[in-house]
Amino acid sequence: MRQQITRAAAALALAGTLGAAQAQTPPDDSLYRALGGLPVLQKVVDDFMANMLADRRIKHTFAESNIERVKQKLVEQFCQLSGGGCIYTGDPMREVHQGLKLSNADFNALVEDLQLAMDANGISSHTQNRLLALLAPMQRETVSR
Repeated sequence: MRQQITRAAAALALAGTLGAAQAQTPPDDSLYRALGGLPVLQKVVDDFMANMLADRRIKHTFAESNIERVKQKLVEQFCQLSGGGCIYTGDPMREVHQGLKLSNADFNALVEDLQLAMDANGISSHTQNRLLALLAPMQRETVSR
């Protein structure tokens, strides 16, 4: 019985050690690095916002928005999603887009504007697709019609 308790204690200690080692493993920042890090993300977001504000299909959705805050939150979100170590401090996507009655066409226009911004900043198609794959689930949270 004592030997079983000792084995169990040793197994728990080992599991705790392995868990601590895994907790200390840095997150995968390969996408963040491929995107060019924070300076490039900031430039992409600036260009993205300029594209959206010039896009007759969706510019109306930003009429009541604090554009500088939107840019800041987009940088945080893209940085966090890509493994850059940032923390997104904005509201949940469903809450942010509530009442805007966005359609799939609106969402697609936004994606096109983001792709144009990434193209303009020399981000490869492969890297763009990796980021877009992380953003795609947000369609369910933002499209309401």
